[in-house]
Parts: sequence; C-alpha cells; structure tokens
Amino acid sequence: MGRILRLCLIFGLLIAGTELAQAAAGCDAVAGFDYRGAKISKIPNSQAYFYAITRMAIDADGAPNAYHPQNKGIDALANAGFPNGNWKAILVANPANPNEPFVQTEGEFAGYFISQTTLQDRSLPVTDIRRYVDSRQVPYIVFPGGFFALKGTGNFGDSGVAMNLDNGKESPFIVADAGPRDASLGEVSIRLAENLGGMNVNPRTGAGMPRGRFVYVVFPRTKSDPAWPVSGEQLQKRAQELLISIGGWERVRACIT
Repeated sequence: MGRILRLCLIFGLLIAGTELAQAAAGCDAVAGFDYRGAKISKIPNSQAYFYAITRMAIDADGAPNAYHPQNKGIDALANAGFPNGNWKAILVANPANPNEPFVQTEGEFAGYFISQTTLQDRSLPVTDIRRYVDSRQVPYIVFPGGFFALKGTGNFGDSGVAMNLDNGKESPFIVADAGPRDASLGEVSIRLAENLGGMNVNPRTGAGMPRGRFVYVVFPRTKSDPAWPVSGEQLQKRAQELLISIGGWERVRACIT
C-alpha cells in the first residue's frame, strides 16, 4: 500500500472516529432501566423519558363500536374477556343488572356494548360513551400494569409524543388505558397507529398497522385537572410545548441507535 493511500485511510478513520464521538457526545440521556425488552432512557433535568421499540398492538377500548353481543364489533369479544373472562375490567356493567354488560340503547351504535378506558370523564354517567377515550379518535398509549406500578413512569392523563423512525410520521398522545400486569409496552389506540402510518387498522387482526421502529417520549406529571376530556388541539399544543422544553426530537434522536 502506498504512503499516500495509507495516509488517506488513516485520515478517513480519524474522521469517522471523530463523527462517532460527536454523535455519542450529542446524547445526554441517562440510562434508566429495562422493561420487558424496552430500554427506558431519561432526559436529564426533566421528568421525561423515552423508549424505542418495534412491537405494536392495538387497543380498541373506548370506541363505542368496539364490542357487540353478536361479536360483530371492530374488536373480538374474546379480547374483552366476554363471556367467560374478566369482562368487567373492560365492558361497562349494566347498572340494573351488574352480572351482564350494558348495551347501548340509542345513538349510532345502539345494540353495542360500552368499553371503558382507565382515563375517564367522571362527571358523566358510566353508561355515557363520552365518558371514555375513543380509540378511533384519540391517539393514546396503554400502560401495562407492571409498568404503571413503577415509580416515575407517570399516570393516566399524562402527555407524550411518538414517532415512527422509518417514515418520520409523528403524533402527540395521551396515556389513557391500563393493560395486563405482565404485558409489554407498545399497545396503542387505533388513532395513534394510523397517525404513525397505519391504514384502516383492524384491532381484531392487526391488519393495517404501521411497521417500523417507534420511539415514545412520555412526560410524567403533565395531566390536566380534570385529566379528561382534552381536545385534539389541546393535546397537540401541550405535547409540542413539552417536546420543545426538552430540546425537541433532535435531542431524543441523538440517543437512538
């Protein structure tokens, strides 16, 4: 190998090494903990944290047409634990007969059950579909029970932002529902999945879900009072302000490898 070629190679390696060092220096996140394969990283001088995962599952709860007694809702009755599971954790019980789910008696989705979300407008009756966070309309994420129990992960009503790293699509979200204690992160509403690139997402089969690597930034202790309802405009404004307060996506993406 000639002297000039060797010098060029050495120079190239030095430049590459410098760029890698600068990229590493650009990430100031603090390693938090691992939750069922998801690495949680914290933003210094902030309550915020983030994680990047490829898993996605769909939660249809809160949608007024999620479940139907004849199993013709947008999601399968088995996913609501009906009839032989713990359906009372998902379906609203009939106040007149708590041993059976309440069936809507009027409106566009008369004949359907009502599915509830953990985040609710408690000023409304339990049989009012507006009490719950509609998966079709609101971008939300689900906290597994075990994750929610951990100190510092936040509460229902907290805000966040998500991005599909493969296509650059992003969306605000709200923490709106609880999942099984041993579940993994990555369960989201229909609207959030579609905001991140999904099309005609089917909660029964997962068809139409976006593919890629998704990063979620959660801002604990940011829920409003009352925590619900929150308009789409309010959610967007709050999420963008919070993202800017930590240095924007650039600060987060510098830490995604």
